[in-house]
Order: sequence, then structure tokens, then C-alpha cells
Amino acid sequence: MIGRALTASLLALHLAAAPAAAAAAPEDCNPKKGTLKLPADEPWAQKRLDIKSAWRLTRGAGVTVAVVDSGSSPHPQVQISKIIDETHTGYQDCVGHGTAVSGIIGARYLSGVPFHGVAPDARLIMVKQSNKTEGDINNLVSAINDAVAAKADVINVSVRASDHPSLRAAIQQALANDVVVVAAAGNVTNADDQDEPAYPAAYEGVLAVGAATPDGRRADSSNAATPVGVLGPGTGITAPWPGRAYQRGLQGTSFASPYVAGTAALVRARFPRLNQEQVRRRIIATADGTSGAGTGAGMVNPLLALTAVLPYEAANGPVVAEPPPSAMPANAVAKAPPRDEVAMGVAMAVGAGALMAVLVAGALVLLVPLGRRRAWRPGRAS
Repeated sequence: MIGRALTASLLALHLAAAPAAAAAAPEDCNPKKGTLKLPADEPWAQKRLDIKSAWRLTRGAGVTVAVVDSGSSPHPQVQISKIIDETHTGYQDCVGHGTAVSGIIGARYLSGVPFHGVAPDARLIMVKQSNKTEGDINNLVSAINDAVAAKADVINVSVRASDHPSLRAAIQQALANDVVVVAAAGNVTNADDQDEPAYPAAYEGVLAVGAATPDGRRADSSNAATPVGVLGPGTGITAPWPGRAYQRGLQGTSFASPYVAGTAALVRARFPRLNQEQVRRRIIATADGTSGAGTGAGMVNPLLALTAVLPYEAANGPVVAEPPPSAMPANAVAKAPPRDEVAMGVAMAVGAGALMAVLVAGALVLLVPLGRRRAWRPGRAS
């Protein structure tokens, strides 16, 4: 379990980020109870995305991710650097949704705890736009605008709304400010749910995320009417929860989206020269391919997004590749020694002498038997 001292220190950091005069949470602030114990094995989503392998290249340091959601309650693994409250009800998460989403993006790695976020070194900003499962479009718009004003590099919006001129304008403003906007494609869970595009995910330039099952296929509840870019793990999800706990069995595109937002943070940290459009295209181009409506390019692949060489990027910048191996030290290869003329002369003389000795010996081998047969008498002149 997580040590009390570490819990207290992280909690203090979290509370320090809360507004000094934050309003009290509503009386009905009672999120579903979580669990304090987790299985020893890593959640399937972390294994499937091979997140720790991506950490060999970056953990998201230097990138700011804004989470537009329901707030964030104190949790030992989730450190929120700044909280913006559009609801004026305080930072507390009365739903659990925002705590889970922010944890999936950037929960710190703790030894002995099987859960961790995708980009644990990224800076998290919580922009609370709702105190319930349903929200107000004006709060959502204000939240996106405030996230842009807070200099976010990535914005995650795990919210489904209808098309609205002010929402469209807010998204366009975010994209114009070079922000990667990642949004949930929406869920279709009830018979009376309308299978229609979800916003802001359906706006052009937004990286829309559908939910995937452990075998990589689209979850039945994932909205196929939204133009999905990639899939993220969206069933049987484990995530941090209010009460310094965890919730298991979460599902939906709301929890698939932060896996992609975390990947966007890794890409922005690894390749700071890529703009928001190039980051979005890179994540789509490196996804694990699949087919069918609502699947986009397939399951997001953080490691490949950080290592793939995409030739078309050369037109707008350097080709992105893995880092070159470190240069060898200057003394790694010895210089050729200068020619030793004396040694070469001696060697040539010895060689010539040896050759002459061989020739003389050969001549003797031929001439001695002839001399003996003639009893050493000289031959007659012809």
C-alpha cells in the first residue's frame, strides 16, 4: 500500500494548488465508493499500450495538459498544478470522472502500485466545468477558453455535447493557438441514445477517440457516428478515484480519451518542434490498424508514436527518428603508426638473403648429383 508519509506530501501539493477562497462543495457531493486495494498485476490497458517502454524516451516532462472535467479530489498519485473552477462549487470531484481522467493521463509512478498514468511527468491543470454528470455548454466553452489562456499544450475533453457556435469557436481558437485537442467520441449505451456525432470530438482538427476492448476491437458502446481518429482502451479500466482510492471496471470513451491525451503529451515532449496538426497526424499514422466504422486508424500506440520515421514530415521539418547513438570517444580508434623505414629495410634485406639462400640450396641439390656421376670431371665443350 502507499505509505502515509508519501500520501500526506502529495496531498499537500494537491491542496496547495486549490483556490484559496474556493467555494464549499455541494451537500450532495457523494461519488461512488472506490477500493483501496488493487490486484498485483498491471491493468490490461497499460500492458497493451506498453507505456513503460515509451518512458525510455520521455515521460512527458515540460508539457502541460488541461483536463476539462468534473474536478479532481486529492489522491496520492495525482498532482494537480492548477485548478480553474467554472462552477464556483470548489475543486472537489463529486462525480469521480475528473479524478479518473486526470489520473489516466498523468498519475505518478509509485513502486509497488500497479497503476500509473501515461505521462507521469506532465503538468496537469484541472478545469472544472461541471459538478454533475451533466454540464452547461457555457461552462464547457469557458473551460476550453481558460485552458488555452493557461498555456495548455494538450486539452482533454471527455465530454459529449451538441454542436454550438460558441463551442466551435472555442475549439478553433485552441487549434489556432497550437493546442492538441483530444475528445471522447461519445457512448451509445441505451436504446434511446441517438447515434449521432458528439462534439467537440466531431469538429475538424480534433483528435476524436473511440473505446476499444482488450482484443483491439471497437467497444459496442463506442459511438461510431463520430469521425474517430484512433481508439483507446475503454473497457475494464482502472483509474484513481475520490477518497484516495481506485475504481475498477470503468468503461466508455471518456476513459479512452485520456490514454490518447497522455500519448499526445509524450509526443509533444519528445518532438517539441511538431505543431498540433503534426502531433495529431503522427498519433493517427502510428496506430495499430483495424477496420470497421468508428475505429479510425486503430488502437493508439505510444511507443510507435515516439519512434516511427514518417517521410512526409520532411516537407515541414526534419524527419523524426530515434536518437542517434552516442559519439565514440576520440581515442576509441588508434591512429596508424608512422612508417618505420629502418625496420622495412632490414626486413627487405632479410627477405632477399633468404631468397638467395633458397636459390643456392636449390642449385646445389641439382648440381651435386651431376658432379658425382662425372666423378667431378669437367664436361666436354660442344
